Amino acid sequence: MPHIHDKIDFTVEVFVVYNNKVLLRKHDKYKLWLSVGGHIELDEDSNEAATREVKEEVGLEVHLYHESGYSLIKGRDYTELIPPQFMNRHRINESHEHVTLVYFAIANTDKLIFSESEKSEDCKWFTSEEINNPEYQIKENIKMYALSALEKLAIN
Repeated sequence: MPHIHDKIDFTVEVFVVYNNKVLLRKHDKYKLWLSVGGHIELDEDSNEAATREVKEEVGLEVHLYHESGYSLIKGRDYTELIPPQFMNRHRINESHEHVTLVYFAIANTDKLIFSESEKSEDCKWFTSEEINNPEYQIKENIKMYALSALEKLAIN
């Protein structure tokens, strides 16, 4: 989790959906329900960071969602990237900010596997009703992203 600049870093958030539920993780430091995510490493692109963070934090292999009807091009010197669903800029503390690329992803299972270094206070697969339940105190932007992910990746 390198900081590439004293003032601003680029990060990813991934809202993982499985069987009409979205995964949220209670952040250990901030005690808030958030998505899975973290810093983009210097040697990776945002798509690689998104899938790596999900694998590291909760042990899931995921497929990033994209709306286009075309195949992504990948060559020796060129890679077409899946664009984020949303982007935001937010303050971490008085002198540091994050620009976050928000992705949606589909998991093949809901079985989470935690590494020793990535233990979390709590992880939960939320339904849309639970996302809106005031008991969980989910921030408005997280609600909006989670509900949008559920809407786009719903299984009928």
